[in-house]
Amino acid sequence: MRFPIRLPADPPVSFKARLHDARTATAVGRWLGLAFAVCFATGVLSHYLQHPPHWLADRLPSRPYWGYRFTQGLHVISGIAAIPLLFAKLWAVYPRLFEWPPLRSVRHALERASVAVLVAAGVFELFTGLLNTFQWYPWPFSFVPVHFALSWLLIGALMVHLAVKWPEIQSHWTRRSPGTLALPEADGPDRRALLVGVAAAVGAVTLTTAGQSVTALGKLDLFAPRDPAVGPQGLPVNRTAKAAGITAAALRDWRLTVDGPRPYTLTLDELRTMPQHEVTLPIACVEGWSKNARWTGVRVRDLLERAGGGPDARARVESLEPVGAYRVTELGREYAQDPLTLLALRLGGEELSPDHGYPARIIAPNRPGVLQTKWVGRLEVA
Repeated sequence: MRFPIRLPADPPVSFKARLHDARTATAVGRWLGLAFAVCFATGVLSHYLQHPPHWLADRLPSRPYWGYRFTQGLHVISGIAAIPLLFAKLWAVYPRLFEWPPLRSVRHALERASVAVLVAAGVFELFTGLLNTFQWYPWPFSFVPVHFALSWLLIGALMVHLAVKWPEIQSHWTRRSPGTLALPEADGPDRRALLVGVAAAVGAVTLTTAGQSVTALGKLDLFAPRDPAVGPQGLPVNRTAKAAGITAAALRDWRLTVDGPRPYTLTLDELRTMPQHEVTLPIACVEGWSKNARWTGVRVRDLLERAGGGPDARARVESLEPVGAYRVTELGREYAQDPLTLLALRLGGEELSPDHGYPARIIAPNRPGVLQTKWVGRLEVA
């Protein structure tokens, strides 16, 4: 005997609380969508600055010199601000998880699937990104490629969601929109109080974490993972000499090898006798912290020219670090020929400390910190 499957007439859970409505979801969703858009745009920019395809390498701009500091700081700030917004958005819409019947049509099934992808990708991106700022990776996959790929999935799911829900969003966009006016008028003051509370939460997490990249907010930097003023020579360090496997023995007979049509080598004393230039440039790390510092050293373009590199020469930089994802980096034409790009020997008027790349490191404008190669042993005209 066959028994037909019948769903209960009523949903398993009912919600009597107010404000789980389209107006609340739309108001919070506007802020969340803006945070996602800023975070996505600055994240894509950061990815291509770190991993440029061959055709783009010589076109990446070295100016403004503070560009990467600004965009990466904005990336992390918008990502952290999105966390309380995501919680508020989920609170406003979660009763819809218990809609009854759960699937009403093929279109409704596709809508719910897109929302599931959007929520899962959003939670994953924000919380893995937050853990990245602490340099904590409790997962078996490589963070950078997975985070980048999921960002495209997230933004695609967001576009689908906006397209499907646009009529409802438009109907509740403002206080005077038709859908908003149809809601109980008595809920208005409570809804505004809720939105003020959400805005206050976003402001609080922003003000207490943004100081790691916004100097003016440094005194409010209570919860950010990094204080830019703490570290050797007043500058933080992500990877110490010890962690990189740089030993005193490896530096004892250090020479800089410059390869090209006219290759040569230089001792540290010989580098010091070359024309020295001083620049003020930021170290801006992918984890969101940044700080300006005063660097002194030899212009990279002068070293390349001496090796036979022309005015369009690029550079390949090798670190003494035995292993590491960024032990070999490329300086595209714009970076290599910029007069602000130095093989730095001094930081803040003092000889580089081992953790900051002694005896020599790269410092270049508008460049991610992971590409400011430390413990440089070789430059090659490319």
